[in-house]
Amino acid sequence: MPVLVILIIFALAFYVYFKVKQVRSQRPIEKKWISGKSSICLGSFVLLFGINQVFLYPKETVTYVIAAIFLIVGLLSIIGGYKMYKYYLPLAIKEAEQLQK
Repeated sequence: MPVLVILIIFALAFYVYFKVKQVRSQRPIEKKWISGKSSICLGSFVLLFGINQVFLYPKETVTYVIAAIFLIVGLLSIIGGYKMYKYYLPLAIKEAEQLQK
């Protein structure tokens, strides 16, 4: 499906973007906050890749097993990244406000 391929490319591009932004950041809490966003993007990439495999190779047992593993790993990465993002967001805002003063 072309829509899944486009979404996979966007997820990978955003993952690379956030990883570069994380490396370039000088603030420690902001790095962890950006790491949460990159984890969400990586999880989306893996999840969408697993869904795409089911559509590419239907009716094969190996495909379903590998796709299920990708779906689980991707979903766990999205959940973990979201929790990290929500935890560090107020701390990153506070860090930014303190550095502006």
